[in-house]
Amino acid sequence: MPTSTHHVVLGNGIAGNHAADVIRERDPDSRITIISAGALLFYNRYDLPDVFRGRHQWVDYLVHPPEYYESQNITLRRKTRVVELDTQTQTLSLAHRETLHYDKLLIATGGHAYIPERLLDDVGLMNSFHNFRVAMQAQRSVRKNGTVIMLGGDVMGLDLARTIIATGHRVIVALDNRTFWPHEVAQNERARYLKALQNMGLDVRDHGRVDRIEAGNSKGPARRVLFEDGSEIRGDIVMPFFGLVPAVDFLATSGIDMERGILVSPQLQTARDNIWAAGDVCQIWSATSNAYRFYYGYRNVKMMGEVAAYNMTGEQSAFESTVDETLEVTSKGTLHSPFWEYD
Repeated sequence: MPTSTHHVVLGNGIAGNHAADVIRERDPDSRITIISAGALLFYNRYDLPDVFRGRHQWVDYLVHPPEYYESQNITLRRKTRVVELDTQTQTLSLAHRETLHYDKLLIATGGHAYIPERLLDDVGLMNSFHNFRVAMQAQRSVRKNGTVIMLGGDVMGLDLARTIIATGHRVIVALDNRTFWPHEVAQNERARYLKALQNMGLDVRDHGRVDRIEAGNSKGPARRVLFEDGSEIRGDIVMPFFGLVPAVDFLATSGIDMERGILVSPQLQTARDNIWAAGDVCQIWSATSNAYRFYYGYRNVKMMGEVAAYNMTGEQSAFESTVDETLEVTSKGTLHSPFWEYD
């Protein structure tokens, strides 16, 4: 009697969970295991700015009820970290010395915030926003009508800034060459986009490179950002938004082809048998660009999960983005990014 296929999904985000859903629809008898380094069930990180609107219960962010995984016969392993992948034996080595065999593997581990090397010593003085726990920490650290300092100002940070301003706080954006990332803004268009940020209520500062971050005193704002030109700004928290780095450290000895992310075909398959990748972790071959490139945003990432699932269950579908990646200045003079849109 043939054994069922074991599909293993690394990552508990949009791409991985949507892939698991589609695999289950297409292959009702297969084994599906989702491995997550985090402690929580799958929730919508795109909704996290709502912590500033008073939405403070993590269960309110869940995409599926807790009983969903059992009802779909999907094994979710939380607080589980993969440390190594052996593509020859098709096994994963886990941090607690366990090994797990896969027949088909999807790597959908996403990315983490990029921090410039010069600021790595100051990470402890910054607030990230990549999961529910740290989002709540950030929200609780901002005083009523307080000030949030954003370094860089990529589109994820600017999306968050809209909510922070709408809830009565001030946002100062310290400009950087990664402002508006992943959009590429021509130098002669930059002033128009910066004006749009100001029209949205953001306090835009162009002081050049950050030199260091310091803790404030008990009588004033908790953080000071000092720039190389001698200027400084003060606020309740400092948040880094310089873009993303793919989470691929555990693949260092795997032999999987990588540049910044995992290199995959339009079918999202790596050069190694039975391994696919989806989401912010991968670079997809584009014949138009004649290069491997990233595709960001909820709609792209969800579609990648679906395409990967179809191909892991016997199809040969190609990923095609339907997202217009143009950063726009609206008729009201404000900014709009297609990466802020999701279903």
